[in-house]
Amino acid sequence: MTTTAGPSDTPSGEGTLRRALGFRDLVVYGLLFIAPMAPVGVFGALQARSGGAIALVYVVATVAMAFTAYSYAQMVRVAPQAGSVFTYARVGLGESAGFVAGWMVMLDYLLIPAVAYLFSGIAMHSLVPAVHQWFWTALAVVITTGLNLMGVRAAAAVGFLVLAMEIVVLTVFVVAAAVELGLHGARHGWLTPLTGQGAFSLGAVIGAVSVAVLSYLGFDAIASFAEEATGGSANVARAVLTCLVVAGVLFAAQTYLAALLEPASAAQLAADPGAQGAEFYTTVDAAVGSWLHDLVAVSKAIGAAFAALAGQAAAGRLLFAMARERRLPRALAQVDRGSGVPRLALGCAAVVTMAAAVWAASRDDGLDRLVSVVDIGALVAFTLLHLAVVGYFAVRGRDTQERLRPIAHVAVPLVGAAITIAVITQASGAAQVVGGIWLVVGLVVLAVQRGRRAAGTV
Repeated sequence: MTTTAGPSDTPSGEGTLRRALGFRDLVVYGLLFIAPMAPVGVFGALQARSGGAIALVYVVATVAMAFTAYSYAQMVRVAPQAGSVFTYARVGLGESAGFVAGWMVMLDYLLIPAVAYLFSGIAMHSLVPAVHQWFWTALAVVITTGLNLMGVRAAAAVGFLVLAMEIVVLTVFVVAAAVELGLHGARHGWLTPLTGQGAFSLGAVIGAVSVAVLSYLGFDAIASFAEEATGGSANVARAVLTCLVVAGVLFAAQTYLAALLEPASAAQLAADPGAQGAEFYTTVDAAVGSWLHDLVAVSKAIGAAFAALAGQAAAGRLLFAMARERRLPRALAQVDRGSGVPRLALGCAAVVTMAAAVWAASRDDGLDRLVSVVDIGALVAFTLLHLAVVGYFAVRGRDTQERLRPIAHVAVPLVGAAITIAVITQASGAAQVVGGIWLVVGLVVLAVQRGRRAAGTV
C-alpha cells in the first residue's frame, strides 16, 4: 500500500519519509557505502601512479573531500530534505542547476553500487571458483535489495553488524602488519608511503588523488537520509563530517602499513599493470600469510555487498526526491506505508544497478569499464554543490535573511569547487566522455520538461 502526503508534509506535497535514523545509523550508512577497506582494490594502481606515495595520496584526498563535506554540512542545515545535492543546488542556484546536479549524481548513485556488487562477486568467485562471479553478483543484489525494502531500521541494524565485522578484520590486519614490522622491519623506507620511492612528483600524487576519491564516494549519501534522520539537520551535518574523518584515518593507516610491507616496488607495479589489482592481497600473503588473505577476501565480499546496499538506498532517495519535484515520473515519489521507504524508486534503482553489475561481471574488462567512469558524475555534482553554497548565502542572502560569512560561505566553497574541477580534468578520457554524454542527455531532458511546462502540459 502506498500513501501520498498532503502539502504540509513536504515542500511539494508528495510522499513523506519516516524519521527513524539516529546519528549512529547515519554514520553506519556512510561508512558502509565507503567501506573501511575500500583502498584494497585500488592499492596497486595508486602505488604505481603515485610513485609509492600512497599514504600521502589519501591524506591529500581526505583534505580535498573535506571541502565537499563542509559544503554539505552548510546546505543540509538550510535544506534538510531528501535528494542531497539535487535539493541543495535547487535552493542555491535554481531549478535548472538542481536538475543538472541531481542528474549527474544519479549516474554515480546507480553505478557505484554496481561496482560494489561486482567487487563482492569477484571476491566470492575467488573463494568458490566453481560458481561464476555473475551469479554471486546477482545474489548480492537480491539480498541487499530485500533488506532495503524492509525499511531503513532493518537495513541499518544489519549494516551495523557488517560494519563491525569489517572493522574487526581491518584491526586484525593492522595488528598483524605491526607485528611483522616489529619482527622483521619494513621492506621500504619508513617515510616512503608519504614521500614516494624515488623522486617525488606532485603531479603524480595529484593524478593518483583523482583515482583515490573513488574510495570516498558515498560519505555524501548520508545527506540523502535528511528527512529520515532524528535530531535535526545538525545530526546529519555532524555525521557527514565524522564519516569522512574516520574513513580518511582508516585509509591512510592501512595503505601506509601495506606500502611498508609490499614486496614489489612502485616502478615494478607501473611496469606490470596486470599485477596491480591483486597487489594488496599479494602483500598480505607475503608478509602475513594466506589465512589473512582469505579473511580479507571474505570481509571484502560481504562488505562490498553492503556498501552497495547503502548506495542503492541513497539512489532510491534521489529518485524519490526528483520525482517529488516533478523531475522524474511521479510514481517514484510514492512511499510504502508499512516500511516507510520509497519502494518503487528503490526497485528501479535496483534493476538498473543489477543490469550494470551483471553485465560487467560477465565480461573480462567489466570492472575496468565501470571503475573508469563512476566518479565523474559525483565530481560535477560536488562542483555545483560548492557553487550552491555561494549562491544561497552570498547571492540570495538578503532574501533568506542568512548572515553571510565570507570565509565559510564564499572562500571555502570556491576552493572546494576549484579542487573538484582540477580532479575532473585529471579523470580518465573515458570518464570525461561518458560524463559529457550523460550531461547532454540530461540537458535534453531538461529542455523537454521546460517546453512541456511552458505549454502547460506538466
